[in-house]
Amino acid sequence: MGGRVPRVFRNFNGENRASREISKAKPTPAPRHPTARLDAMADSPDIKEEVLRKDDRFLTLLKDVYVESRDPPVRVKDGGGEHLPCKQEEKRLTKLGHLEALDVKKVPKGKISIVEALTLLNNHKLQPQIWTAEKIAAEYSLELKEVNSLLEFFIPFTVQEFPKETKKAIKSHKPKQLT
Repeated sequence: MGGRVPRVFRNFNGENRASREISKAKPTPAPRHPTARLDAMADSPDIKEEVLRKDDRFLTLLKDVYVESRDPPVRVKDGGGEHLPCKQEEKRLTKLGHLEALDVKKVPKGKISIVEALTLLNNHKLQPQIWTAEKIAAEYSLELKEVNSLLEFFIPFTVQEFPKETKKAIKSHKPKQLT
């Protein structure tokens, strides 16, 4: 209902309003800038002749110009660039178990791979007395503060399956038998 009322007022006397708008005097357009009339001047033969004429003085000056270019000597970069790290990062082999094909083989010290993170979170969840934060930090070469944050803020998902007898079943009345 709310959309019909404005539509009625909008469409009321539409033809008369449209004809009134069409019959109004059109405003005169603004005058064009003088540079827009260059196309008319370009058609004149005097301008064409001036454009196509060669100036001997300019040609002799152009012949006197000689440009010689040389490439700067190539510098060989030595291994100690500013943007390169001074020493090579220490790497450690990952502890993957049966998921070796899914993850990287070497990880920098102080970091863990995704598979390792999921493994250590799951181990801590299943056996928190054995897999303490200190043991995880020592095992994976991590800082204790980071391990505590990891164990506090990241929790692996658990899959729970409900037995069939506890599911709510829709009980309907007997279906009608066709005769």
